[in-house]
Amino acid sequence: MAKVSPGEFIRQVRAETSKVYWPTRKETVATAIMVLIMTSLLAIFFFAIDAFFSTMVKYLLSFLS
Repeated sequence: MAKVSPGEFIRQVRAETSKVYWPTRKETVATAIMVLIMTSLLAIFFFAIDAFFSTMVKYLLSFLS
């Protein structure tokens, strides 16, 4: 790998950073809200599945005692 001077490295970093698409505040807020909604829905879903399986295991184990 070729060695690059610190000044050249900084120039390259600035050039690459200028190519990055930076979202607007509105886009960031909308994305954050969607993440919170999806996370909440998934948490509720997995809680329900876990409760269902827990109930089923307890029911099946009740036959053993």
